[in-house]
Amino acid sequence: MLSGPSGVGKSTVVAHLRKEHPEVWLSVSVTTRRPRPGERHGVQYFFTESEEFDKLIANGELLEWAEFAGNRYGTPRQAVLERLEAGEPVLLEIDLQGARLVRESMPDARLVFLAPPDWDELVRRLTGRGTEAPEVVERRLAAARTELAAEAEFDTTLVNTSVEEVSAELLALMNVS
Repeated sequence: MLSGPSGVGKSTVVAHLRKEHPEVWLSVSVTTRRPRPGERHGVQYFFTESEEFDKLIANGELLEWAEFAGNRYGTPRQAVLERLEAGEPVLLEIDLQGARLVRESMPDARLVFLAPPDWDELVRRLTGRGTEAPEVVERRLAAARTELAAEAEFDTTLVNTSVEEVSAELLALMNVS
């Protein structure tokens, strides 16, 4: 499981890792957030309305879920369990709140924290996206401070100075060669 503050490059690392190793199964989260330019339903996320998300929670269909920056995100439970039972390498890209819930329900999961090289680089990445209003960026930066403070809760920390190196380190931790 890979977690870290918003803007640290989780999606970029995961995309590179999967391009090189498509056998690593990535759980696609469900979200109530609107798609960003270029995002497709079922690829980056399963985009859904709030009412449908409520049904998923009520039916116990999410391994974890969290609210972040005014939107909800969750991991479909059944798909993860099926892949694990089949012995496939499974990767969850998840936020801090979700990581804590996964730790509770799956104590054997390996939690990996992706850290930025430094705070200034994280701010640059978040503001450089240009896809979100300034107040949303400020909320993400405030959340990032909290997330960075929780680094000790994770089994391993990888610093994202190079997408290629971090991907290789993550694959090694997953025992994928």
